[in-house]
Amino acid sequence: MRTESELIFDCGEPRQVQGTISASTGAGGAVDGGGSMTLTETFEPLLLRRVYGTFPTGVAALAALVGGQPQGIAVSSFTSVSLEPPMVLVCVAHTSTTWPSLSHVPRLGISVLAADQERACRQLSARAGDRFAGLDWHATGHGAVLLDGASAWFECSVEQQTQAGDHDIVVLRVHDLDGDHAVTPLVFHGSRVRQLHPEPDAQGTGQ
Repeated sequence: MRTESELIFDCGEPRQVQGTISASTGAGGAVDGGGSMTLTETFEPLLLRRVYGTFPTGVAALAALVGGQPQGIAVSSFTSVSLEPPMVLVCVAHTSTTWPSLSHVPRLGISVLAADQERACRQLSARAGDRFAGLDWHATGHGAVLLDGASAWFECSVEQQTQAGDHDIVVLRVHDLDGDHAVTPLVFHGSRVRQLHPEPDAQGTGQ
């Protein structure tokens, strides 16, 4: 199944992944006149995704009003960047058909999905259909779309966008935020969405 986000993986053909490192590392490869070394390795995308997927992440909804209607995608690449100024980032695939519209809005909403929002995760990862059908959401005065019941939310604007391989790294300036540690987050691990097991209380442990 092809999806808008990287949350539900599909297989693909082998492709080359290139990178440039300093010649002083001593790794094998061809050194150009500028003292840099270009390495070309070929990996099966399925292998890359399997290994990348061993690192557990949360799942976030990136959404905004576009033409008065909510548009959004699910991302697992959300992370904090800076406290001063407050910044976060997401990574978006070049194949996304939604990001070109979202990238030009004045404000974007990021909702860290709660454990009971797996349905929202799957809808926002789908290529077709109304991704917001049946979901509870609201828009801020600046047009950022936030899902109700999320464990945390951020209202942001695009600060910087940098191409990195087949994705764009999008750094976002945070303008407003809130969160609730009592709301258990949804987890993405091993190409699947999962839930955290609650910690046993003192009575449950028999102590």
